[in-house]
Amino acid sequence: MQPDDPERYPISAMTGPSPDRGKVTKALAVARSSLRRYPAQLAASLGRAGGHVADVVDEAARRLVRATMPHGDTMAASWLGHATVLMRIGGLRVLTDPVLSHRIGPSVARRTIGFQRLTDAPIIDDEHPVDVILISHAHYDHLDKPTLRRLVNEKTQIVTARATASLIPRGFGHVKEIDWGEDFEIRGVNFRAIRPRHWGARNHWDRHRGYNSYFIEAAKTQSILFAGDTAYTEAFKDLNARLGIFGIGAYDPWVEAHATPEQVWRMFTDMGGQYLLPMHHSTFKLSDEHHEEPISRLIAAAGSDSARIIGRELGQFWAEGAD
Repeated sequence: MQPDDPERYPISAMTGPSPDRGKVTKALAVARSSLRRYPAQLAASLGRAGGHVADVVDEAARRLVRATMPHGDTMAASWLGHATVLMRIGGLRVLTDPVLSHRIGPSVARRTIGFQRLTDAPIIDDEHPVDVILISHAHYDHLDKPTLRRLVNEKTQIVTARATASLIPRGFGHVKEIDWGEDFEIRGVNFRAIRPRHWGARNHWDRHRGYNSYFIEAAKTQSILFAGDTAYTEAFKDLNARLGIFGIGAYDPWVEAHATPEQVWRMFTDMGGQYLLPMHHSTFKLSDEHHEEPISRLIAAAGSDSARIIGRELGQFWAEGAD
């Protein structure tokens, strides 16, 4: 079925916020979607293939070569799966929402209970630790404790959302919480928290936790928006970030929390961006759309401007100005 099929993808999903379908209808859609996935993932988590918490990163680490960022001064980025992006801006190596585990979710009896990874996971170069880790919010597919423990380094700083610092393993050089509208500078690179359309609770009882998008700027010449998770919003309008990193998946039936690819393209163009790096797709089966659907819909939405979509392949390195 074509990406522009109006019966499968209504115009409202392509151009702006979805209409209010009613609480009951939305709840039923979410319940049906959950029942299609959660019981099978739970059973797999408890089986032999589930793996203990201590094994999850190591098992993934054996499956792909090291992810490195060549030295240089130009802005650069590489998508490493789900919402994990390794970028360079202002000379800093920045890693977003690192999730390298082969399964994500809570730990129960030393087992990770949750969704299994569909793609290979990278190994971050231990010899050159990242300077900054950005955490957008506390959901298990964005704040993965086993991965963070693997990345602990006193030279690495953490920038995270309100009321999430207590979830970060000890051993990092500094952990800084920032809330919407607040800024934090590291070696001349400024990080500003922006409010996306999402939520930050890790469990049912901790709804006080924050959730951020980040506008990152260096010397007024390099700028990146890491949107994290968000439904359609006008919060990024006229931001003029040269590189926009947007999640394009997990919208069916979660469009109230995750934008459709068409909505992402609209937010990106309204922002005034030059390049778009899509993430949050094809890594974990969190929703009902086929894993190839988000990227194909995004390319269709971009039309003749689709060359501005970069980093479509896992681990593909992009640098501004490079051929």
